[in-house]
Amino acid sequence: MPGYNKVIQIGHLTRDPETKHLPSGSTVCEFGIAVNKKWVSKDGQTKEEACFTDCVAFGKTGEFIQKYFTRGKAILIDGELVFDKWQAPDGTNRSKHRIRVERATFVESKQGIPHDADSPRTKGPQPPPDSAPAQQYAPPPAAAPAAQAAPHGYDPATGEATPF
Repeated sequence: MPGYNKVIQIGHLTRDPETKHLPSGSTVCEFGIAVNKKWVSKDGQTKEEACFTDCVAFGKTGEFIQKYFTRGKAILIDGELVFDKWQAPDGTNRSKHRIRVERATFVESKQGIPHDADSPRTKGPQPPPDSAPAQQYAPPPAAAPAAQAAPHGYDPATGEATPF
């Protein structure tokens, strides 16, 4: 049976990222985040709880996190849950879950525009914060008629399957 392993969290770094380099030269960045949850209990009291998660990022994503994030800074991470096992120096077997980060994004920025490691906005000069957007967005194109939108598969106009 196929599986799906995806984790997306927004939180604050609990410590400064620690970077190491593998013998291959690839960057490994380890850090932790805290994700806060607030709710009101049945008796009307506001409650708060924090979930602390260890994270690891490799390559350019790890370099991006090391360069732009410090303890307390908000971050959005997107990755997968992994189970690490190792043997401690005293000979005991140890293990823990952590998130292998595939993508990291600023939650806050000086210009109010989110940035991420893969975004072209992180490369090159940035527009001044008071300037108008350089690009106007056009409305989405009008929907095509049903016969053109689905040449095969499912025809929403008739509710019937069409030949492939």
